[in-house]
Amino acid sequence: MTAKSAAETTRATVYGYPRQGPNRELKKAVEGYWKGRVTADALRATAAELRAANWRRLADAGIHEVPSGDFSYYDHVLDTTVMVGAVPARHRAAVAADPLDGYFAMARGTQDVAPLEMTKWFDTNYHYLVPELGPDTVFTANSAKQVAELKEALALGLSARPVLVGPVTYLLLAKPAPGVAADFEPLTLLDRLLPVYAEVLADLRAAGAAWVQLDEPALVQDRTPAELNAAERAYRSLGALTDRPRLLIASYFDRLGDALPILAKAPVEGLALDFTDAAAANLDALAAVGGLPGKRLVAGVVNGRNIWINDLPKSLATLGTLLGLADRVDVAASCSLLHVPLDASVERDIEQQIRRWLAFAEQKTAEIVTLAKGLAQGTDAIAGALAANRADLASRAGSPLTNDPAVRVRAAGVTDADTRRSQPYSERAAAQRSRLGLPLLPTTTIGSFPQTGELRTARADLRAGRIDTTGYEERVKAEIQEVIAFQEKAGLDVLVHGEAERNDMVQYFAERLTGYLATEHGWVQSYGTRYVRPPILAGDISRTEPMTVARTTYAQSLTSRPVKGMLTGPVTMLAWSFVRDDQPLGDTARQVALALRDEVNDLETAGTSVIQVDEPALRETLPLRGADRADYLGWATEAFRLTTAAVRPDTQIHTHMCYAEFGDIVQAIDDLDADVISLEAARSHMQVARELADHGYPREAGPGVYDIHSPRVPSAEEAAELLRTGLKAIPAERLWVNPDCGLKTRGWPETRASLENLVAAALTLRTELSAS
Repeated sequence: MTAKSAAETTRATVYGYPRQGPNRELKKAVEGYWKGRVTADALRATAAELRAANWRRLADAGIHEVPSGDFSYYDHVLDTTVMVGAVPARHRAAVAADPLDGYFAMARGTQDVAPLEMTKWFDTNYHYLVPELGPDTVFTANSAKQVAELKEALALGLSARPVLVGPVTYLLLAKPAPGVAADFEPLTLLDRLLPVYAEVLADLRAAGAAWVQLDEPALVQDRTPAELNAAERAYRSLGALTDRPRLLIASYFDRLGDALPILAKAPVEGLALDFTDAAAANLDALAAVGGLPGKRLVAGVVNGRNIWINDLPKSLATLGTLLGLADRVDVAASCSLLHVPLDASVERDIEQQIRRWLAFAEQKTAEIVTLAKGLAQGTDAIAGALAANRADLASRAGSPLTNDPAVRVRAAGVTDADTRRSQPYSERAAAQRSRLGLPLLPTTTIGSFPQTGELRTARADLRAGRIDTTGYEERVKAEIQEVIAFQEKAGLDVLVHGEAERNDMVQYFAERLTGYLATEHGWVQSYGTRYVRPPILAGDISRTEPMTVARTTYAQSLTSRPVKGMLTGPVTMLAWSFVRDDQPLGDTARQVALALRDEVNDLETAGTSVIQVDEPALRETLPLRGADRADYLGWATEAFRLTTAAVRPDTQIHTHMCYAEFGDIVQAIDDLDADVISLEAARSHMQVARELADHGYPREAGPGVYDIHSPRVPSAEEAAELLRTGLKAIPAERLWVNPDCGLKTRGWPETRASLENLVAAALTLRTELSAS
């Protein structure tokens, strides 16, 4: 293809953009609505302003086609559930009475009605609401949101492409509804769902859509022949429609594999592919199937999930190869920019040269536009950008931050013996029971307690210099005293100090380890209105001094009951950071594990008898392709054991995992060799307990009985019933009683009531067991 013809066809686009606004305006508006301080009309107005601002920002940067429909008050999969009319029976009355309140009831639940289950969006830290479907599900089209947002973008004079979750991915993400047989496969509803998508597509065409993007990331996972056949049938059906826009099927997060030839041959007008990291294999695979003659290819060559600058020459080479494989090649990020912060230029606390290594959503947008220009007009048109990019890449590669010889020597010296406990679990368990003296069904929490307004104010006052370190420490100690006193009064058996001093379970440690960078404005949506600031793992990692020992020891001085030391595990430190991409992940994990090992050893030396090393991200970081998993699980479980293996047999090691599907990593959970694991189980009705039992898991476990992501307070009987279910899978002598997750986001009134009910449930079950 000549430069002239490329210039005529090459465009810059994105699949989605951060929703929250520069100052998290959406979070504030939604939470204000929940508290009654913001009206529904004011919330809608804020949302419309944020959408318009995003579209203008993209257009001003040079994006030729903006996405619409990617905005959400809470979650785009929940929006799809509304779009196809798959509202669960228990929520229909609320949705009928007030669609907005009903929408939030599905997301958060009410005191009387449980929410939809929440889990991770593929291998990201974004959470989606799981659709609940059954053989009686009736789908009905409701395209109001999608049509309205398209019209808003078109009214601004922009070229807009609605983005929808594709029908195959939607069904593959779904689960059987409560009361439906566990072996029910939602994908069997495809033929019932496709006419609804056809109606939505017709509505969007009537509203002015020239193109509609249908996201099918589930097809980058290993799929059965039946699932691949369903994808072929879905797009043969949708492609045959006469009353529809042109269709762009989008995949991301990994290579398409067996699904690629199916989608390449589908009767649709375009295909969007990821060409970064593991998905780079899409390039050869696309050539092998003969490319996309007569079709549009959207090439995701800018990493939409990480924050490092693009290697522009490398991406241009990839794009140049792709020009021969499709009639039209557009440039994009590899996925929605939802997964990165908004703007790196505002991070003034990061050294300017290091800041030049970073690309958040705005910088990635500029990279996409630069690459599109270079592809269309030739490299001379972007010579200045290419020279600056080469200099920045060289600066990063040669920096002392990314090359610490002492750290590298220590990591290279790790042996297998460093990753093994000195005694097997059966002997450790006896020693721990003797030391701890815990009752049957011991009760505990996951770690954090509510972060009150006073605590946040104290933290802000410390940063602003309004109070000194001594004043801040006094406030934290007072909070620890209150948390310990409450737990003792409530009757919990193993206590925590409450993590009053911690802003975030990863950020807190990142700020105390060398090699990490912290951001001030780098917010990313985790779920709903929960936003996090992932730290940036930029260089070699080490610990210079203890990070948790003083406060854990202080908390232990206030009680005779054991107080857990609380750490975040090495895999989660990677997964919930923007991790460096210039060395293998396993090498980085080993560095982090060694730093945490020093902390574990210092906690034990200080007298801590129970140490929890949380790994909630172990499952979410699991590669999407089965062929890649053994290597990942090998270094991930080794990193955990390297962190924990040096302690005495009578020191009890706990870990925690939440909001993911665990069935396919039970062997890895076993390989961690933790003495106790706590897991999310309340929304899934103890599914994980059954999975552990089926595996023959030999250690102690605490499947959660209190869903902390909902404001509702579970009754003591509700918790007791969950425990009874858990006891069918896990023997009483190995079953713990705990919430699903930490309590930082909850308020004190609901926390007190819920934990009191949790303890009451445990006491009820102890009585029942003693009587049986």
